[in-house]
Amino acid sequence: MRNIVLSTLMLSWLFASCQSEETEQRPNILYIMTDDHTQQAIYAYGHGLLDSTYFPNMDRLAKEGALFRNSFVTNSICAPSRAVLLTGKYSHINGKIDNVVPFNWDQQNYPKLLQAGGYETALIGKIHLGGKPQGYNFSLTLPGQGNYYNPEFIRNGEVEEKFEGHCEALIPQFVIDWLENDWDRSKPFAVNYHPKAPHRNWMPEEKYLDLYEDREFDFPDTFFDDHQGRGTAAKDQAMSIVDDMYWGWDMKFEKNPFTGEDSRLPAPFGRMSEEQLDAWRAVYEPANEQLFGDGTPGERPLREAPDRERLARFMYNRYLRDYLKVVKSVDDGIGRVLDYLEKEGLLENTVIIYTSDQGFYLGEHGWYDKRFMYEPSLSTPLLVRYPKEIKPGTEVQQMVLNLDHAPTILDYAGLPIPEDMQGMSWRQPAAGKKVPWRDAIYYHYYEYPGPHDVKRHYGVRTDRYKLIHFYHDIDEWEMYDLQNDPQEVNNLYGNPNYAQVQETMHQKLTEIRAQYGDSDELTMQFMNQ
Repeated sequence: MRNIVLSTLMLSWLFASCQSEETEQRPNILYIMTDDHTQQAIYAYGHGLLDSTYFPNMDRLAKEGALFRNSFVTNSICAPSRAVLLTGKYSHINGKIDNVVPFNWDQQNYPKLLQAGGYETALIGKIHLGGKPQGYNFSLTLPGQGNYYNPEFIRNGEVEEKFEGHCEALIPQFVIDWLENDWDRSKPFAVNYHPKAPHRNWMPEEKYLDLYEDREFDFPDTFFDDHQGRGTAAKDQAMSIVDDMYWGWDMKFEKNPFTGEDSRLPAPFGRMSEEQLDAWRAVYEPANEQLFGDGTPGERPLREAPDRERLARFMYNRYLRDYLKVVKSVDDGIGRVLDYLEKEGLLENTVIIYTSDQGFYLGEHGWYDKRFMYEPSLSTPLLVRYPKEIKPGTEVQQMVLNLDHAPTILDYAGLPIPEDMQGMSWRQPAAGKKVPWRDAIYYHYYEYPGPHDVKRHYGVRTDRYKLIHFYHDIDEWEMYDLQNDPQEVNNLYGNPNYAQVQETMHQKLTEIRAQYGDSDELTMQFMNQ
């Protein structure tokens, strides 16, 4: 009997040792996806909004790992981008073409494959796909867009709970709590850590309400863009900071300063405690009163307001300051999670991926939001730290897509990449190795008619040129030379000097649509949805 017990103990020890060794050899994976964060707001990308001291943890990831210079999305809108991440397939294949149609969780996704391959998985924060998440041992998610203050979370897709505090302080703590208390340490972990910020309506933590209030930001060069030379789409959008933002939701006024009435789409001040609201008023009301003198409501509608440039400067700075304040909270959260991993001896064996579901306009062309295939919303940050393979300060020039994240994560996990995934693993380029790579990317946006009135369009981008077709209720083409016109203000379509380039780009578009299985027939089906 004693021998049987000893044998059983020995087998248990060997099994545990093998599992421990496998956990050490197979990396943990921390995938951080913010919402609407853009390259323009990250110092490491070379933009001058703020220096590296403001967001030290994002800057740390860039310094200690790889920064991808040409990272893009396939469909610049929240829920479809997240569906592409999970499935490694374009919107027309995974079915989530816009924020309205339901997402099918029953289809294959990379967390399910990680689970089957021995990983412990968790989803914490924003997913914005509805339904019960599949592929996760644990999930704690915001319902829909979620709220910044005193938010609700849904536990394992079933039970809704309300928490006191700010979501950007809560979400990283939930990540740490899961790692500390619930993660089965005999397995490697794979965590989707998804902050809400900096998604609209940019409601900062109390401790950061007065951050940047002493900073006056210059307008981007194209802020007063009149969209001349381009087609209908750029003119007809409803994304203008001055004309389309709400005084309540976006500018944080309790009353419309021009009418004295309650603000349309008010900020959710009702979620706040009296103490929280008092803190807000102490910072925002003096600036509001300074703009409008004695605060007496005026008669003019916004578009006819006197001193439009002064009004634009106020609105742009209010927007940009609030945007950067909530990014500061995201950076804090990343730092807390990195510190925990380091304290636990987990940091060096963890692949850390930082990205966003798409880029965003910070006043370029006078806009906020995303959706267009123009560079500020097509591009997205991508920072990756994994010291076992990636040298500090690496810069990757290859064009990568959010389509590529699922196969890359499977590659790092040592698992086979399904043939029906349409992306490519960027693991080798991140490690500085040369491998055959794509020379163009494909994009397709569907949500029209819809919020912000951005026309449906698809297109192709190479390292230098971009061709876009706007369709549905219009039939218009645009083409840009990104080398000579990086701000995309000079539409070259139909320019005889670029006739050969135009022909080449049309051919490239035809080829890449066929490559990814998109077609006019599919487009017609989606137009009728």
